[in-house]
Amino acid sequence: MTIDYLSLKRITAMHADEIHEAVNRVVDGGWYLRGEATARFEEEYARYIGTKHCIGVANGLDALTLILRAYIIIGVLKEGDEVIVPANTFIATILAITENRLVPVLVEPSVDTFQIDDSQIERAITSRTRAIMLVHLYGRCAYTERIASICHAHNFLLLEDNAQAHGCLATTPDGSPSGKTGSLGHAAAHSFYPGKNLGALGDGGAVTTNDDQLAQVVRSIANYGSSSKYVFDYQGRNSRLDDIQAAVLSVKLKYLDADNARRQAIANYYIDHICNSLVRLPERSGSVYHIFPVLSAERDTLKHFLEENGVATAIHYPIPPHKQACYEDWHGLCLPITEQIHAQELSIPCYQAMTDAEVEAVAEIINRFTN
Repeated sequence: MTIDYLSLKRITAMHADEIHEAVNRVVDGGWYLRGEATARFEEEYARYIGTKHCIGVANGLDALTLILRAYIIIGVLKEGDEVIVPANTFIATILAITENRLVPVLVEPSVDTFQIDDSQIERAITSRTRAIMLVHLYGRCAYTERIASICHAHNFLLLEDNAQAHGCLATTPDGSPSGKTGSLGHAAAHSFYPGKNLGALGDGGAVTTNDDQLAQVVRSIANYGSSSKYVFDYQGRNSRLDDIQAAVLSVKLKYLDADNARRQAIANYYIDHICNSLVRLPERSGSVYHIFPVLSAERDTLKHFLEENGVATAIHYPIPPHKQACYEDWHGLCLPITEQIHAQELSIPCYQAMTDAEVEAVAEIINRFTN
């Protein structure tokens, strides 16, 4: 048996007839940008997330960048302001901050959750801090009541990078649901890259918010800075979700909760059945498991062993942001927990089109691993 890390072909095949029908409807309709399909998806996704506004954009990085740019235009942020951000994240989160000439302040994650450690945030606050950017990494909610309290006490923006956690629920300390990720702060960025839990057939992204002014400015600057045709209020850019991708996303959105439930069932099977002292499993949580990350001091050997036994894997991510060449000034930072995660993390297959036999095989093979 050969087990793919992720098969987009199999995921698409689950709803192929509906996807083909939706795409053909757009093709035959002759309107491919800023049309009915995009407007429909924006309305559906805003309702699903639980926000007043959804603005479709070209990709997740643009969504992050446009939020920060809009806050600068509105006057809430200015160049040189600091944004607290987890050190353990995909590079896009940080690129959006530096592109806007804002200053990322990296805070270590918890090794248990992989999310920003809320007990470390207050010591990172300075007189220039203006926002906290949460990243719901790997599909797990990073929001905590403590983070919300910090933002409220200091009048900080609370922003969300929700690229990996479509449909994830935040919970109160007693376990009650308190809203979906993407609706918990002032604004959130979403990616619909094909491999995401809600993935398009190409690039795509969105901004969600309840802020009317922010929504209007984001929509304008994503359309060349224009609020009406050939009238340009801002020096904008071209960042739009096209109607074909929006139509595909509308189809897949109907099945997102069921797809996430299947991912959670697979993850729970792994947690219940993988028993190997060389492999550390993530905590059981309300994650939607965009990624199922395990840690191992023998990561590279484990990866090779799995591949030899027909199981494809991935690493998220091999080099942390502060060690990347593009951020050379950060190379001297001491972030041991981030570096441990990046040195030991291995992602194993966990997606909705997997069969029970494949899931059972992955667990059985991991249990046979020795150093």
